[in-house]
Amino acid sequence: MTETSSAPLIIAVDGPAASGKGTIAQRLAQHYGLPHLDTGLLYRAVGLGVLDRGGDLGDAAMAEQVARALQPSDLTDTARLTDRGAGEAASRVAGHPGVRAALLDLQTRFAHQPGGAVLDGRDIGTVIAPDAPAKLFVTASPEVRARRRWLQLTARGEAIAFDDMLADILKRDARDAGRGAAPMVQAADAALLDTTDMDIEAAFDAARRIVETSRAR
Repeated sequence: MTETSSAPLIIAVDGPAASGKGTIAQRLAQHYGLPHLDTGLLYRAVGLGVLDRGGDLGDAAMAEQVARALQPSDLTDTARLTDRGAGEAASRVAGHPGVRAALLDLQTRFAHQPGGAVLDGRDIGTVIAPDAPAKLFVTASPEVRARRRWLQLTARGEAIAFDDMLADILKRDARDAGRGAAPMVQAADAALLDTTDMDIEAAFDAARRIVETSRAR
């Protein structure tokens, strides 16, 4: 593990679904000895919370109510939070400005804790921690991302055709990039990391080098 400098090290890792950003963020957190937050789980938890209450994902008021009551303990059921339905629900509720406002403080406090942190999501470098000294935008081709997600889900026993998975990925990309509230976009000062032709070791090494370059500025 590399020791952190005296200045807080905030690492913002953004990008679309199945780009590899979550695994890269986890590896960076382990390498630098920093806490890690997968902010997508927050939105997944809100989406599932709305559904569990019998609500509609388009109901902005209910989604905001669920978001304001969210606790870290609500993120422990990782199997349910990472299934296909939770991902779709997250993309739906993330478009509600009230949901994003409700979760903003939680994420901002996590990012700016003493020593720093690693966060991955869609708007970390643009909204949550625009002052982060290290920013990455991790992406890959839609086909490669769909295959990664398809392999992950089918290995867990979920039945889904690859073409349907690709359609889901494209739909989520369009929704995340086109929403009015904090759309998914590469921050102007974020380094682009395309993992299309990389395995996780190569992707992590490239990400680590980006962070080290950012720290040396």
